[in-house]
Amino acid sequence: MGDRNLVADEVSVVTTTWNEEENIGKLIPLIRRVLKDAAHEIIVVDDESLDGTVEVAKGLADAAVKKSREGQTKGLLYGMKLAKYPIIVTIDADLENDPKYIPQLLEKISDFDIIVASRTKLPRISEKIASRTLGRIIGVKDVFSNYRVYKKETVSVFELRGGETFGGEFLVIAKKKGLKIGETFYESVRRKDPRIGGKIKANLRIIWALTKSIIIYLV
Repeated sequence: MGDRNLVADEVSVVTTTWNEEENIGKLIPLIRRVLKDAAHEIIVVDDESLDGTVEVAKGLADAAVKKSREGQTKGLLYGMKLAKYPIIVTIDADLENDPKYIPQLLEKISDFDIIVASRTKLPRISEKIASRTLGRIIGVKDVFSNYRVYKKETVSVFELRGGETFGGEFLVIAKKKGLKIGETFYESVRRKDPRIGGKIKANLRIIWALTKSIIIYLV
């Protein structure tokens, strides 16, 4: 899949990190390989990591910035505002989002404002609940997948007020603003120690993010 021709020839890739020293060193070369035929930049926004993530990122990315810890959602928007190219790919730094699927996302962006790469199988009950509620309203299966493509022109509409929603608020705002949201599917590989915590903690955090996202949609 990584060998297919890229539809977009200028791409900014944004990822957020928190203690991803090992993973970021693997992710960036993978992205470079997939986008080798396109003008591209890789932007890393670090959420006050306690390890050497920033140092590794600075040696490999086009931009690596460290900011106060505010969570993934605000970190992604921070990086998206720094992007210089008209197409922005957002991707998790933990290697659960394989960069080989980037061309698949780019193929569809010309017809939409945002493309969501939804996992073929949602691992948590909270994510399944989100899919059956907010996901149905928005029109995507995977509300909290931040493996996405945005047109840069959409960035100005995102005024976040929900705190950490694991990217859910982006889709809520997009829906309310009338942006066209598309979807594609991919197979995700789960990491052994998810960044958002173990089973109980992760489900509680996702349910809280879902609740806030629904409230934002209704208000």
